[in-house]
Amino acid sequence: MSRVDNTPGANRRLDTWKEIGAFFGRDERTVKRWEITRGLPVHRVPGSGRANVYANTDELVEWLKGKNDTAELEGVINLGNEVGEADAEYSTEPISPDSLLADPAVNDRRVGERRNAGGVRRTSPLFDRRRREFRYFAIALVILAAVAVVAITRRSWSARAARKEAVASQPRAIDPEAEQLYLKGIYYFNKRTPESLNQAVDYFTQAVVRDPQYAEPYVGMADCYNLLREYSLMPPSEAYPRAAAAAKRAIALDDSLSGAHSSLAFVDFYWSWDTASAQREFERALELDPNSVRAHHWYATFLLHLGRFPESLEEIERAQKLDPESRSILADKGLILFYAGNTDQAVALLKQLEASEPDFLSPHNYLALIYLSQGNWPQYLAESRKSATLLHDEHRLAVVAAGEKGFARGGSHGMLLAILKEQQNLYANGQERAYNLAQASALLGNKKQALDDLQNSLLKRDTDLTQMRIDPTMSTLHDEPGFREILAQVGLPALP
Repeated sequence: MSRVDNTPGANRRLDTWKEIGAFFGRDERTVKRWEITRGLPVHRVPGSGRANVYANTDELVEWLKGKNDTAELEGVINLGNEVGEADAEYSTEPISPDSLLADPAVNDRRVGERRNAGGVRRTSPLFDRRRREFRYFAIALVILAAVAVVAITRRSWSARAARKEAVASQPRAIDPEAEQLYLKGIYYFNKRTPESLNQAVDYFTQAVVRDPQYAEPYVGMADCYNLLREYSLMPPSEAYPRAAAAAKRAIALDDSLSGAHSSLAFVDFYWSWDTASAQREFERALELDPNSVRAHHWYATFLLHLGRFPESLEEIERAQKLDPESRSILADKGLILFYAGNTDQAVALLKQLEASEPDFLSPHNYLALIYLSQGNWPQYLAESRKSATLLHDEHRLAVVAAGEKGFARGGSHGMLLAILKEQQNLYANGQERAYNLAQASALLGNKKQALDDLQNSLLKRDTDLTQMRIDPTMSTLHDEPGFREILAQVGLPALP
């Protein structure tokens, strides 16, 4: 241990607790305690009470020598001859935690950097140790503060997310009158007649006028427009864009509505010819509601057009189990049974439905198609007339009348020629679809004309093209490259 310099020339007067503490390398609180518990020689300025104190360094050194067996003072005694120079070597300027993270050269000056006569920097080992400890403490404090901020921020985010989820999970208040209008729309939609579908659209429209944020009526409107193309004379170019707009509006208001995704899938396939998007929307609809009758029903007809008959039959049977009384599901099941090879069962189901629901359009259309594929011309003409009458379609009635006269004159060939001639006249005036001409030409064996008609149908984006892969009247064209090319452009799977 180095000798403590206690010569008279080394004596200095320390005038504050701060200077006394600096002499020992301790804080003010410690040296004040030493005065009380260990008799530290501190003097008070007369008349100043306890506030103004002073001490002589010689006395302090002597006091230290007498206390060298005390553990608490061991570090101070070991300062050796530097203790006598404490008042000159160590600055008493306070140091902030921020300053410890700044330039070390600046901190060295602030903690009392000193150079001796030879230019060598000298600082107290005790002070260096305390400085390091304080720096570590400051860094730890900063880290703890950062961790606390992150934890508080995460709790805040979690709380906000929980509040948003709670608000979203609460059912929105629906205008009672709007809800009643919506329910009336559902009633008329389920009737599936041209008049009832238009009535349903009117009720759904009134509902959203009453409550513009009510998503379900938009789904109802989309469904109506999807069917009005089939059940009325509304052109596809008018019906499908309206259906798409209504379905997208419903999704924007409430993405969790299974029916909205089913409606959009319907438009994606039959109007946009986007098979992949339709598949995704149907899957989304079934994910949102595995018991959705509409989703299973329309997914079944979608699979039918792709030629996936076993899957189609499974889906329509799921829909039937969910809604056994739905006549539209029963009718579509009859059509799917026909394509799956169960023709007798299909005809029996459709004729039973036709007898109980004579004004229902679908059984007449489906039976007409089956009889046409079988070559049962009288029944084909009879069902076609019933269908045209229910639709109030004068142009279709004219085609049927021409077919009846042609059949009377020349049998099936005369019937097909008369039908094609009438269709060509209507097509020239923009009153017939090219796809219907292609059917007649294909049945007559004129493949080139049938392919030309299909190409015209493609140019006009005729929605009937979605059925070309499974249409029995087109079976003679399956090996034609032109037919397969059109099939691909419509987005339908390639033929084997």
